[in-house]
Amino acid sequence: MHQDRVRRSDLRDLVVSAEEAARLIKDGMTVGMSGFTRAGEAKAVPMALAERARTEPLKITLITGASLGNDLDKTLAEAHVLARRLPFQSDPALRKAINNGEVMFIDQHLSETVELLRSRQMGPVDIAVIEAVAITEEGGIVPTTSVGNSASFAILAEKVIVEINLSQPAALEGLHDIYIPTHRPAREPIPIVAPQSRIGLPFIPVDPGKIAAIVITTKLDSSSSVLPPDAETRAIAGHLTEFFLHEVKKGRLTERLQPLQAGIGTIANAVLHGLIDTPFHNLTMYSEVLQDSTFDLFDAGKLDFASGSSITLSAAKYQVVLPELPRYKQRLILRPQEISNHPEVVRRLGIIGINTALEFDIYGNINSTHVGGTHMMNGIGGSGDFARNAYLSVFVTKSTAKDGFVSSVVPMVSHVDHTEHDVDLVVTEIGLADLRGLAPRERARLIIANCAHPAYRDALSDYYRRALARGGHTPHVIEEALSWHAKLRECGSMQSEPASVSAQSLAG
Repeated sequence: MHQDRVRRSDLRDLVVSAEEAARLIKDGMTVGMSGFTRAGEAKAVPMALAERARTEPLKITLITGASLGNDLDKTLAEAHVLARRLPFQSDPALRKAINNGEVMFIDQHLSETVELLRSRQMGPVDIAVIEAVAITEEGGIVPTTSVGNSASFAILAEKVIVEINLSQPAALEGLHDIYIPTHRPAREPIPIVAPQSRIGLPFIPVDPGKIAAIVITTKLDSSSSVLPPDAETRAIAGHLTEFFLHEVKKGRLTERLQPLQAGIGTIANAVLHGLIDTPFHNLTMYSEVLQDSTFDLFDAGKLDFASGSSITLSAAKYQVVLPELPRYKQRLILRPQEISNHPEVVRRLGIIGINTALEFDIYGNINSTHVGGTHMMNGIGGSGDFARNAYLSVFVTKSTAKDGFVSSVVPMVSHVDHTEHDVDLVVTEIGLADLRGLAPRERARLIIANCAHPAYRDALSDYYRRALARGGHTPHVIEEALSWHAKLRECGSMQSEPASVSAQSLAG
């Protein structure tokens, strides 16, 4: 059956087992693997690599597009294969190894990784392992449900291992738009002028002589863990909808809005889903990850076109979308992540970027990555690519976490990923703060009033009043600015008396 997928006949003799292919990877190598937010990752070779590491010394630097599915990061971390990992991850076992200092994790903007490889500021990539739906007659590699960094890995690597996944539908071919920017300093403009612009090839162009092994697999992508909208995420969506309607009334937006981007996860997915029951129509997306909400908007007749770098769906949505892919295909493009996240294109198209915060402070600084300022969660991902360059940069989060013992609105964030200069709107289920054109003192009053949970609002107001007495453009009581995080570490709550945080008080 794989002969239909490996259409260049002289490559068919390269079909080997995953174990044999994994032997090409040596201790100390830098390996680029396909995979972006649990979609389109190579599945067999990394498992064989982990098994081999149980009996012989083997450590690698692993570069991907983003997070891997099928517990691959967990398996590789527990087998102690990973010496260095970048640019993003979301696995608890790997996270533990990172925070223990066992794995050196480099947290990068997702648009930057291959730029650093291409300019030889990092690297080189010794070997690339790429999941594909097919190899063309010319030797081109057709990716599966993600592109991520796969194209540049395959082009830059000395050798390429291709995993042909027979469970991925052949209808994926033709969905991809592979474009590699020209070299600096004489780089040509990226000619994307609309989300539907096609500017590249439907496959990854590689020298067939670099393909060192082909592995046949049938393992499916992992489904996403996205949860259905709840009362709080619906409230967040409602606040954003009200804001968009106000912008339409003011003539700053139309009912088509602007191309939409949303980060991965339950809250961002729910916010986009909330656009179904609104007057907005003929929407477009220029994003990284196309989640369940993308296809819900298609089916509701709200969305005209979506461009991304991966398709990451819940188990139920996979069962609907993949068999019916031809129905959606003409309205979809998957691109390399350096293009889906490219600041030039984001600025040109005027994206509305909606991303998730762990916490934000009273001046609008955002922490997306570090719990308590020290412990890595997942990584910055693509949020910075969009936040700095979007027409509207929106950050969303629930106002509290951990059953109300943690406030997501704090005096000062414990780690800064996005400064106040890159943030236009912050939204919780409590309300929305439009920070555009406001000085720090104006932002603080608005954020406390509109976004903080009632259980924490008085304490934030008290902190701000005392900070004002100290003066300054951005007033702080420096010796207390991180006291909420210290209290959480020591007492398990940001409240002075944890017992005072009741279900009734948190209901607002």
